[in-house]
Amino acid sequence: MAPIVTLRFGYIIRARSPSTRVTRVNSIEHRKAEHIRISLEEDVEFDRLTTGLERYRFIHQALPEIDLAEVDTSTALFDKPIRAPLLISSMTGGTEQARLINYRLAEAAQQMGIAMGLGSLRAALEDATLAASFRVRTVAPDVPLLANLGAVQLNYGYSVDECRRAVEITEADALILHLNALQEALQPGGDTNFAGLLRRIEQVCRQMEVPVVVKEVGWGISREVARQLVAAGVAAIDVAGAGGTSWSQVEMHRTTDPLRRRVAATFRDWGIPTVDSIRMVREAAPGVVLIASGGLRNGLDVAKAIALGAHLGGLSRPFLKAATTSTAAVIEVAQATVTELRIAMFCIGAKNLAELRDTPYLIVWGEHEKVIAR
Repeated sequence: MAPIVTLRFGYIIRARSPSTRVTRVNSIEHRKAEHIRISLEEDVEFDRLTTGLERYRFIHQALPEIDLAEVDTSTALFDKPIRAPLLISSMTGGTEQARLINYRLAEAAQQMGIAMGLGSLRAALEDATLAASFRVRTVAPDVPLLANLGAVQLNYGYSVDECRRAVEITEADALILHLNALQEALQPGGDTNFAGLLRRIEQVCRQMEVPVVVKEVGWGISREVARQLVAAGVAAIDVAGAGGTSWSQVEMHRTTDPLRRRVAATFRDWGIPTVDSIRMVREAAPGVVLIASGGLRNGLDVAKAIALGAHLGGLSRPFLKAATTSTAAVIEVAQATVTELRIAMFCIGAKNLAELRDTPYLIVWGEHEKVIAR
């Protein structure tokens, strides 16, 4: 059988035979399975770099003058109401284990009334038989669902057509385009052509019928990139800052090549800490929906992120661990997170998220205990 030639944007991307396509899909599926295993079993945390959240403290108000029962954490994401400013961050898909994980995450998101992001749908676009692991709308009919693709694929033959298919497969309310330049650079055969990518992101933003979110995967968004993304028409930015899972460590554990392991290990503490990225994006793009993720582990972290200017907090690893057990375990994590958020708000006298975002009671805990300037 003759090779399949893909023509996009006026040039030939690649000549692929059916056997090559099968090999590529199998490779993607294997990589996704490895990512789950390594994230759960190996030491993939940053070494010295932290999120920066530990530098901040709320000033406790012994007389909050509000009723805990009246603390309201409700908000909306892309005009869809949610009961708490919480996002189950994009994690996985494309394998049988991922299907079960996604279903449990989605069931919990529906019960808790929170938003959910899905892992990269590239595998489902390459092989329709893998799409089932991403189709969770049946168990999460009411909450915001976010489809997800690697932005760099726009430089490797993908267009708005594939973006629309990703949204259609998942019946999503928005599309995430994730940026993972360092991860691609560390992967064998990674897709490292990021040249001119901003223009392609802008084309997608203009043509898509749903909002477009751009997120990092764990190394943060700078103020310069935030300005570029907003100018391109992005509706939301997920900072996914440094300090949580280090994907350079994940890639280090994936390879057996000594040289690649050495190079990956060098970048263990690379990136913009989550706190610094939140502040950079908030300063550069005050009108954009800002999602804070990257090392958030509990409701107090979410409260700090919102007080710094975020609209939602995204968690991944705590939910991933729980999802390998049961839906009930995921719900328990979500319940604890929301409870912690509500208590933090109560103890600073913030009745709702607007008051939390405007609180004067978040300080940098240090020599001068200086109230942060926003």
